[in-house]
Amino acid sequence: MKTLRIGSGAGYSGDRIEPAVELAEQGDLDYLVFECLAERTIALAQQARINDPAAGYDPLLNERMRRVLPFVGQHAGKRRLRVITNMGAANPLAAAEQVRRIAGDLGLSLKVVAVVGDDVLEQLRGQPEQLLDNGQTLGSLGERLISANAYLGAGGIVQALHADADVVITGRVADPSLFLAPQMFEFGWAEDDWLRLGRGTVIGHLLECAGQVSGGYFADPGFKDVDDLARLGFPLAEVDGEGQALITKVAGSGGRVSRATCAEQLIYEVHDPAAYLTPDVCADFSQVSFIEESPNRVRAQGAAGRARPEQLKVSVGYLDGWIGEGQMSYGGPGALARAQLARDVVLKRLELTGVAMQEVRADLIGVDSLHAGVAAPSAAEPWEVRLRVVARCLAKADAVAIGNEVETLYTNGPAGGGGASKQVRQVVAVASLLMPRHAVNPRIQA
Repeated sequence: MKTLRIGSGAGYSGDRIEPAVELAEQGDLDYLVFECLAERTIALAQQARINDPAAGYDPLLNERMRRVLPFVGQHAGKRRLRVITNMGAANPLAAAEQVRRIAGDLGLSLKVVAVVGDDVLEQLRGQPEQLLDNGQTLGSLGERLISANAYLGAGGIVQALHADADVVITGRVADPSLFLAPQMFEFGWAEDDWLRLGRGTVIGHLLECAGQVSGGYFADPGFKDVDDLARLGFPLAEVDGEGQALITKVAGSGGRVSRATCAEQLIYEVHDPAAYLTPDVCADFSQVSFIEESPNRVRAQGAAGRARPEQLKVSVGYLDGWIGEGQMSYGGPGALARAQLARDVVLKRLELTGVAMQEVRADLIGVDSLHAGVAAPSAAEPWEVRLRVVARCLAKADAVAIGNEVETLYTNGPAGGGGASKQVRQVVAVASLLMPRHAVNPRIQA
């Protein structure tokens, strides 16, 4: 029976590059998938594209492609390696053109295909009454609305593979769909083969976060030890035509693939294991089990699926004010008391000077930033404390004032403060809505 080998080259936009190169070079892969989009990531990419029409794709696209393209295509005695990625973000056409230029620079003849159709902003501008999940309407956002991207499924990628693409660049595609598409293409699964689509989706879900399933986010010294974490290998799946899969990694790479790592990744970002909704299928993870066949080789089984939803999720990005932040450190005897006094001073100053804030936090990092109001397991006096004051403001000037007030602690606050830092950034907020499937038109462009 034919076995497909799919590797995960990235689990988020800023992920490491070396493990992907290791997979491309040593993984004997058919497909290498880079999953690099989050909801806020694509909203930020849309903002970048507004400022520069040629921008809006993943900032690491160039480096990743230069490193892995030499392994892509047909090489004597090896499987044909193809790349699938959502690094196109807000501008898959520009990203595809950039990949073509890189391939040309490397002397490679590769077919690069973009999948478009996820950008539905212009369609939604004519629907001001459309309600978002945060209770606001699209119309209420006015000029602050900057993006609207529907979650596409595997269909557009399958089209690109039928067009003989070596590299497929997408915008917003559901994470597991990036991995499901090559299974549908290679094994000829129908778009309503819910059982196999459910099985293929669980494989995608296990691989989509890259190093998380091979021991990265799993590691907890003394409880869940992982070998050679600095050399963490990213995962790959060996898949058959029935959607049965074995999760593993390149021999000799760091990390760990085990029943426990797979189980933790299975429940990651899952609301209802029996109804994991994707654009392709309503997957059922509730009966999934894992069998360790040998070290770093885990078989996944038991996934199922039902008919896909008739609506697609749309991620909407909009501008929502500014965040101002300032930090200052205190060390030595009495560090906690001095940091507490500094916090009180800054908050009082912001009140006295009339800084308008929608939200404000003032944390003592290492003391109460994560566990406010809960006593620490040890009552020992900390030797160092870092004050962080951060607020969200409608006006940029108010946001600037936050960091400025913290910085003035150098000469106007408690003794011994140092290492001040401050920053201001615009807030790109994200909300969601549902859109009829028939209103979204995924298509390819070579």
